[in-house]
Amino acid sequence: MKFSEKLRILRERRGMTLKELAELTGYATHSPLSLFETGKRKPTLDFVYKVAEVFEVSFDLLLNDDLDLEG
Repeated sequence: MKFSEKLRILRERRGMTLKELAELTGYATHSPLSLFETGKRKPTLDFVYKVAEVFEVSFDLLLNDDLDLEG
């Protein structure tokens, strides 16, 4: 499972909008996050780290395409 899919699933499980996630990760707008979720743009490592903190998951889980989200 790719990072883009994991990001969308984690966000939707929390009932969070892209705008809310943008605010929590230091982005002024949700536009870059939309590109991350669609796989049209690769995220920075800093962003991945912030996502890991927000959703309380490991950095490895987010970056390793061989690992899927549980449940």
